[in-house]
Amino acid sequence: MDIFFLGTGAGMPAKLRNVTSIALKLLEERGAVWLFDAGEATQHQILHTSIKPRRIEKIFITHLHGDHIYGLPGLLSSRSFQGGESEVTVYGPKGIKDYIHVSLSLSQTYLKYPLDVIEIDEGMIFEDEQFTVESLRLDHGIPSYGYRIVEKDRPGTLLADKLKEAGVQPGPIFRKIKNGEIVTLEDGRTIDPNQFLGPEQKGRIVTILGDTRYCENAISLAENADLLVHEATFSAGEERLAHDYFHSTTHQAAEVATKAGCKQLCITHISSRYDRNAWQELVAEAKEVFPNTDIAEDFKEINLPLK
Repeated sequence: MDIFFLGTGAGMPAKLRNVTSIALKLLEERGAVWLFDAGEATQHQILHTSIKPRRIEKIFITHLHGDHIYGLPGLLSSRSFQGGESEVTVYGPKGIKDYIHVSLSLSQTYLKYPLDVIEIDEGMIFEDEQFTVESLRLDHGIPSYGYRIVEKDRPGTLLADKLKEAGVQPGPIFRKIKNGEIVTLEDGRTIDPNQFLGPEQKGRIVTILGDTRYCENAISLAENADLLVHEATFSAGEERLAHDYFHSTTHQAAEVATKAGCKQLCITHISSRYDRNAWQELVAEAKEVFPNTDIAEDFKEINLPLK
């Protein structure tokens, strides 16, 4: 599970930071990539990476401001030209369906793959045998959502050597035991999978928030997260400016991470008023409140190891 930042700036593209887009790479888990927002030129950013558009399975839009959606129609179109055939599901606030439909229909773009667009509200918006995704409304000038991605716990490691010592040979039986099935051997013995599996592996939690003021829903979404990605458009001391523009400061992002009991914080959506020399000052401000803080940069990748 890797988080790859395709764009980390606020408002409009800048030389050092493109506008917002984040890829959650789930290549080992499901051979797929989930995208969070698609600001202008997201597909251009992807060209500089190993990400394959045909691997993009889901796209989660936090809100409908242009710096988060202007790259979406082009990305969907190019994915079709590049051989993408598998279904893509787009999740986003009310209005995202009209935006996509109008953009594609007026440009006479015809996709070669199924596209499902789901307009979300608060609550559980996706669940399968591997993951759940929950959304809550944040505090922004227009409806803006945060997403909590939870990987479900996985069975422990198969104790293959212990099975061999018990006279069980590798094969389909190993798979059944790994899946937690009770197996009866040819000699009549019953194998309890709990005796041949290591401790259950806890799933990882990633929280990715849209633009927001400091709010309680951000804390709820980030509870015990392994990684919180939180906007920090403004520096500490600019709380009034942040409030007026419906954004957060470095200290406010760090306070959310602290109250939520997160393990790691990465601040993003950095205003272009801060040049490269100021970035470490922003990190230092956040670390005053939450020490395990990093700052996103375009093409930066964060790996979340197995627990």
